[in-house]
Amino acid sequence: MSLSAQEQKDVITKEKGMTIINTTTLADDIEGYAGPTPVKIYINKKQQIEKVEALKNLETPKYFALLKDLLNSWNGLAVKKAAQAEVDVVTGATYSSEAVIDNVRRGIEYYNKNVKK
Repeated sequence: MSLSAQEQKDVITKEKGMTIINTTTLADDIEGYAGPTPVKIYINKKQQIEKVEALKNLETPKYFALLKDLLNSWNGLAVKKAAQAEVDVVTGATYSSEAVIDNVRRGIEYYNKNVKK
């Protein structure tokens, strides 16, 4: 996937000593049940995932709420291992789960290729 200079700038930001990957433009082709499911991935100075935060999306709130534990699945993982982490989908929200997992993987892969550590 080729991103413009502005899109690249929007994908990687820094805040309070953390690097944040925003998959809004990076993974706009990955869709859940009702559309894109972008996330922000917070990476600390130790190269670990601090948290994954869901961004605004069109998924049904009742079902997307089931993904709370899924979003915590990467917390504390080393960035190098996180892209290959085996994360289970959530029953009842399979499409949304798969989309979030794919967003996180793409975000982490982008980070690994584009951020100097």
